[in-house]
Amino acid sequence: MSALRAADVVAALVAALHVYVFALESLLWGRPRTSKVFKVSPEEATASKLFAFNQGFYNLFLSIAAVAGLVLPSRPLVDYAMVSVLGAGLVLFASAPRLRRLAVVQALPPVVYLALRSWR
Repeated sequence: MSALRAADVVAALVAALHVYVFALESLLWGRPRTSKVFKVSPEEATASKLFAFNQGFYNLFLSIAAVAGLVLPSRPLVDYAMVSVLGAGLVLFASAPRLRRLAVVQALPPVVYLALRSWR
């Protein structure tokens, strides 16, 4: 498998992960398992429901951009989606110490994608 094809597989996995996070944040927010994933209390989940709903759609739109870039094919669109996911992961890592594990899960695959993309 070529490095570019492997990068595409990683981008597709990132897109799938963001569809899953969309479901957690926009459809399943406040449920006990979702609250455990995001380490929020029931009170915090209630207070942040609208924010999480909006954030979930952000994740869905990132996944749409990545998939659209893979299907069209538009390498700059995929690159933009992956750099955006990486940037969001870095912001999460810096701003939410209790969610650093999730931040690494978010940021690491785009780093792998970018490394594979630059492999010649």
